[in-house]
Amino acid sequence: MEKLLGLYKQWRGEAPAHVEKLPGAGSNRQYFRLADHEGQTVIGVVGTSRDEDHAFVYLSQHFHQRQLPVPEVLAVSGDELRYIQTDLGSVSLFDALKGGRDAGGRYNAHEKELLKRTIRELPNVQMRGARGLDWNNCYPQPEFDEESVLFDLNYFKYCFLKSTGLDFHELKLEANFHLFAKDLTNEHIDSFLYRDFQARNVMLDAKGNPFFIDYQGGRKGPYYYDLASFLWQASAHYSHKLRRELVYEYYQSLKDYTEVPSERHFVERLSLFVLFRTLQVLGAYGFRGYFERKKHFLDSIPAAIQNLRELCQLKCFPYPYMMDMLRRLTELPQFAVADQPVVNRSDGFKTTETNVYQSNPQDGPATFSKYDGKGPLVVRVYSFSFRKGIPDDPSGNGGGYVFDCRSTHNPGRYEPYKKLTGLDEPVIRFLEDDGEILTFLDSVYRLADHHVERYIQRGFTSLMFSFGCTGGQHRSVYSAQHLAEHIHEKFGVEVCVCHREQGINQVFAAKPPQGGQEK
Repeated sequence: MEKLLGLYKQWRGEAPAHVEKLPGAGSNRQYFRLADHEGQTVIGVVGTSRDEDHAFVYLSQHFHQRQLPVPEVLAVSGDELRYIQTDLGSVSLFDALKGGRDAGGRYNAHEKELLKRTIRELPNVQMRGARGLDWNNCYPQPEFDEESVLFDLNYFKYCFLKSTGLDFHELKLEANFHLFAKDLTNEHIDSFLYRDFQARNVMLDAKGNPFFIDYQGGRKGPYYYDLASFLWQASAHYSHKLRRELVYEYYQSLKDYTEVPSERHFVERLSLFVLFRTLQVLGAYGFRGYFERKKHFLDSIPAAIQNLRELCQLKCFPYPYMMDMLRRLTELPQFAVADQPVVNRSDGFKTTETNVYQSNPQDGPATFSKYDGKGPLVVRVYSFSFRKGIPDDPSGNGGGYVFDCRSTHNPGRYEPYKKLTGLDEPVIRFLEDDGEILTFLDSVYRLADHHVERYIQRGFTSLMFSFGCTGGQHRSVYSAQHLAEHIHEKFGVEVCVCHREQGINQVFAAKPPQGGQEK
């Protein structure tokens, strides 16, 4: 501490008027806020690793020269174990997202905008930050390679997996680890891999602009890693829909800095890094939690296991033994899913565990209708051919919304897709790679979300959406199915799907009310 104060006096010309020790995180570095007599503050850092501190100082100086949003290093001791940097304030992105995180991932518009700002800025640091960078200054190694991947996978094995008591065949697992490592490193990209990119390492200024810290573990590597690290942060509880939106924001921003792969290739590569990052953080949680007994990391394990559980359901990873072992890991009794109450937000973005069909006087006169309220809402979603007419509404309410899908690219024009429907994987890939139907549905989702929400509030029992195209086979089927799944996932109400021309009917049963619904 005395040496840090001496460094401050050497830089500032006088001793600090006030010293405040700041709470630590996962590292052994100590942080202090140092203030002069006029109240101007800087951050003093005392490290334990010269190499790690050198990496941070070098990267900060390099990034600052490139005018990237990072702290400026103002002074460094001769042994590089202490340094002084600009004070970026006390509000991290993690702090700013607390309301949505505590509400089980129900983020409001302001929080989503902060996330989008941050994710759009990430390619700037990754791509522009890599230009002219001397990778030999990185710590502990200059590049993301097979050796570093295997290190992290074995970190997971020894610090987490073996601590669970799960029985597994070590040689078979190692063989899959090596295949996994080869796949992760077979695409060489000249970008800066941040490595520990998470909401805690993003500071916000008064205008909500993001600034990045704690990148001393960065190295040359693929940009997918940081995106996976951020969006699948265990405690964040980002919804699938929000993740998709943020992946899209990142992908569009990346185009400003480099040539990008196709959307399909990008998503396939990203999924590999999501799996890898999940295993890597479980290794860290195991070491910091099981061995060092740090509560924050122990508390993060259930959410990380849930991420892993969802990944195991994808059935898209070519590592059969490893995936089977990971599936068995998620089924261990100590990782059983426990229902947790959702905390209501204080900013009006509410959740509830009560019966949403019971009127509340505070909701106002328009919330519920005297003309309905006979039971819970049922949503009917149809696909149809315009040639055969618009579907009838069996409720007698007049048919609701009718959407015309014929402006989007038609797979039915091409021979390989003529005998398939919008439920078949080749057609789905065709439509999503083309992208027109996704833009179309984004507008539909916004309209439908508002309508379903208001129908629930007002006690209405029936709502109908219909999607028409030329033959009622491809575009309309895809759209109807995706809207039905979207509404059921978001609101939990009963959704009945009818692909009229295909003779396919499906019912998504209403979810039990104990988990609460968005209001």
